[in-house]
Amino acid sequence: MSYKKMPVLRIGDWEADIPIVQGGMGVGISLSGLASAVANAGGIGVIATAGIGMFEPDLKTNFKEANKRALREEIQKAKAKTDGVIGVNIMVAISDFDDLVQCAVQEEANILFLGAGLPIRLPNSLPLDKLGELPTKFVPIVSSAKAAKIIFRSWAKQFNHIPDAVVVEGPLAGGHLGFKKEQIDNPDYALEKILPEVITAIKPYEKLFIKSVPVIVAGGIYTGADIHKFMQLGAQGVQMGTRFVATRECDAFQEFKDAYLNCKKEDIVIIDSPVGLPGRAIRDEFLERVSSGVKETFKCPWKCLKSCDFKNVPYCIALALANAKKGDLENGFAFAGANTYRVDKIISVKELIETLIEEYGYSNATVDTGQKVDIEHFRQILLKKRQEIIGNVSEIEEEALKASDGDISSMPIHMADAGTDNYEQEFALGLMDNERKLLRKIEDALERIEQETYGTCKATGVPISKARLEAKPWARYCVEYARKLEQGLVTEQKQDEDGDSL
Repeated sequence: MSYKKMPVLRIGDWEADIPIVQGGMGVGISLSGLASAVANAGGIGVIATAGIGMFEPDLKTNFKEANKRALREEIQKAKAKTDGVIGVNIMVAISDFDDLVQCAVQEEANILFLGAGLPIRLPNSLPLDKLGELPTKFVPIVSSAKAAKIIFRSWAKQFNHIPDAVVVEGPLAGGHLGFKKEQIDNPDYALEKILPEVITAIKPYEKLFIKSVPVIVAGGIYTGADIHKFMQLGAQGVQMGTRFVATRECDAFQEFKDAYLNCKKEDIVIIDSPVGLPGRAIRDEFLERVSSGVKETFKCPWKCLKSCDFKNVPYCIALALANAKKGDLENGFAFAGANTYRVDKIISVKELIETLIEEYGYSNATVDTGQKVDIEHFRQILLKKRQEIIGNVSEIEEEALKASDGDISSMPIHMADAGTDNYEQEFALGLMDNERKLLRKIEDALERIEQETYGTCKATGVPISKARLEAKPWARYCVEYARKLEQGLVTEQKQDEDGDSL
């Protein structure tokens, strides 16, 4: 049986041989050891900055400098071990966000992954008018299309630049989650639902800046089959954390890894973090103790998270995670993804990557080409979407007209404000044009239903996967052909007039 290889993942000028990003796991779980091993195996290795200075000798007296020193050393160590792609994960919520971003850029980390908050602003010490010229590329982590829109729109206006990729993290991830508790198990917030919404949300910005922005999925990705599934849904890469904890190269102590090996499904719980967010972790003695109302004794040397009310919280989460990293699970706990209970052995990063590649190839080779498409199901989805877009276009038209109605009382006083208003109007008109193009695609899909050709690739004649149709019911091409069109690898089939083949 011939297996299909995984595609490469390009982020700006950087290219990884396989579309796998190792998730940044803070307080010492993913440092240079794990990151360099992943990069050497063809993926993107990521150093996490959260609590990175917790193990420095001057932590209590010089926390800020300890963090910068530790990050600088870890980037340098990783680069000494690999020529592959090295990223750095920085939480927007940490108090020294600006310093760590600047440090990572100075050390020429290849990619910055910015999560745990919306990176609306960046440090003024960066050349904000020339972000695209930096060797370091910027990738925000979001949990909704709304968040993606806010970031892309803000960057377009402030920096005349948009992110180089975006990670979409679903509710099955480990650690702090970008969801309310009631959303975590709600199918409306499943990664399969969020992914296509984010792809659609950033498409206008890709066209405006003539730039391809890869969308990377995270949260619950465990096997090569999972990778294949989400690539079929339109993702161009995946981020994985749990699987990389269960590797020899992971920077955590063995006792931490044993917690992954020994946990059962019922041990994986949602906790209320002291910083005000829900999180997914492995239940242990420490969590049982604090959940019963016990307040741990600790001294905060530095308010590491902006939102932490350290005087009133029951425990210091940074200290608890640092203890866990070192194997002291009586005084700490392990964050973990929803699939952690499936871990049954510790292997090398190389073995893990080889397994994922094999599983991916097998999934591709065994796709059910005899699938049956529920036509009425997709007809109803298309009709509903058509009605929604018609309403959107009317609303945008109304807003655009308001912006140009000549009412002097609403006219801006300053030229800068005038420029902002012009931008808003032009952008609204651009959005309206994109909605109309999508409306034409939906009309075309409804016509293909009538012609009984719906669900078949117009270029190759092969069935379009159900997963792809669920994510993009107006799709005309199978995902393989659509990617070739975008990359300019095929010319025999004319690309869509708006360039939106996917």
